Amino acid sequence: MVRWNPGQSKRLHGVSINKFSDLKKRIAILGSTGSIGTQALDVIRQHKDFFTAEVITAQKNADLLIEQAIEFKPDSVVIADDKYYHKVKLALDPLDIKVYSGTDALSQVVELDNVDMVLAALVGFAGLKPTLKAIDAGKPIALANKETLVVAGELITNAAKEKGVNLYPVDSEHSAIYQCLAGEFHNVLEKIYLTASGGPFRGMTIDQLKNVTKADALKHPNWTMGAKVTIDSASLMNKGLEVIEAHWLFGLKAEQIDVIVHPQSIVHSIVQFSDGSMKAQMGLPDMKLPIQYAFSYPVRLTSDFKRFNFIDYPQLTFEKPNLENFRNLALAFHALKKKGNMPCIMNAANEEVVTAFLLGKISFLDMPSIIERCMEKMPFMEKSTLEDYINTDRETRIFATSII
Repeated sequence: MVRWNPGQSKRLHGVSINKFSDLKKRIAILGSTGSIGTQALDVIRQHKDFFTAEVITAQKNADLLIEQAIEFKPDSVVIADDKYYHKVKLALDPLDIKVYSGTDALSQVVELDNVDMVLAALVGFAGLKPTLKAIDAGKPIALANKETLVVAGELITNAAKEKGVNLYPVDSEHSAIYQCLAGEFHNVLEKIYLTASGGPFRGMTIDQLKNVTKADALKHPNWTMGAKVTIDSASLMNKGLEVIEAHWLFGLKAEQIDVIVHPQSIVHSIVQFSDGSMKAQMGLPDMKLPIQYAFSYPVRLTSDFKRFNFIDYPQLTFEKPNLENFRNLALAFHALKKKGNMPCIMNAANEEVVTAFLLGKISFLDMPSIIERCMEKMPFMEKSTLEDYINTDRETRIFATSII
């Protein structure tokens, strides 16, 4: 069964659409210049009566952060890379917008009293500390940073339970499951099916995969995403991360989670109940819909998103993933079954190999080999604290870099 109950939401549960507009939810967007962040601002732009961007942050994209701040006029902005602080500060000083810098500031702004919800859209391990801080401050989380649950799922879910904080999934697959479970939270969930597009290399042989390039891998057939997530999608690591994320979000065993390749990306995921009945959530591939749903739950706001037409898709197909050619998915299932700090090891190694692949230092097929070696060689811990996860992440990155 799911580990949190959306019915516990204090601000929105049972609220009519008219009352909802009076609440004007104030959102902190961690990673506003990335793919999810910019689409979240599109949602806010379309629904200014319902949401405000109270805090926006960027790692080093100062120009876009300044542009966003001028348009949305947040209370605070954070530029994590200190060397861009004066540029951002100078540009925004006339607008009376507070400007902070450094990675510690990301964890501090989520605690502000004027923040009602935090969108965790940072990429990778960097999202862990700010998400924990936001939970500790009692802020509901719209979770787009899957690595947070992959690395420290037990820590995050226990903290959320202790603080009574709701986690609203933003990944299209987990949002789909969440939507299918609406009204079903007391019924037994037997199994879930996470759908995967298969990426740009679906159907390729090992010999063909030996020669793929960064440019090839960045051409996702259905979704527009950042470079790291796009490479993860091509290698099926993204789906592996989602498997582990689903385990923590919905309290499922590895055996209750299946992955099916669905090239059209119309069925975003499926749930199966104990009576054999199945529910699927469908729609065109557009991340703005799950973002908006997380922001507005339980209210469904009107949108101008393009509508799905069955006539345009006369055939929807499904197939098994190839675990021999795309070994990252198998490695993720292994990490989930092993538990402890193994998913943290896998994630750290993956982040390093993706960076190396994007820089042209290793081949596409080198990535799973290096990840597997890290999982074999790094010290395993059955129980871990936050400090243990931080150390595991650092030491794994050092080892992975030495192999690269």
